[in-house]
Amino acid sequence: MAKKQSLSPLEWEIMEKIWHDQKPVSVRDVLRQAYPNGEKAYTTVQTVMNNLVEKGFLQKEKIGLVNFYQPMRKKNDLLKQETSRFVEKVFGGSFQALANYIISSKKLSEDELIDLKKLIEHS
Repeated sequence: MAKKQSLSPLEWEIMEKIWHDQKPVSVRDVLRQAYPNGEKAYTTVQTVMNNLVEKGFLQKEKIGLVNFYQPMRKKNDLLKQETSRFVEKVFGGSFQALANYIISSKKLSEDELIDLKKLIEHS
């Protein structure tokens, strides 16, 4: 079975913008939305997006002189994959161990704990 590829932090950042648009986007569209103050170069974003095509996360279609990209994978599918990979690596595959860690870390606010309890009760 082929190993499922994961996204780097920069790839996640760019994919977030593409998922958000919910329509085919150009490199310039992503650059304008994600990096309005010129934080990344056009060529950097273009290279990352082309790498995402090679990895099977994006599809590219040339219309006139411009390449337009759209996601090949749903965000939720990748979230499940990455979460499972993390839980397997860090908590031996135990989501209960992850939940115990999160609750005992004392990092959740009172409101977050209340919301978490409601989620558990309604699941």
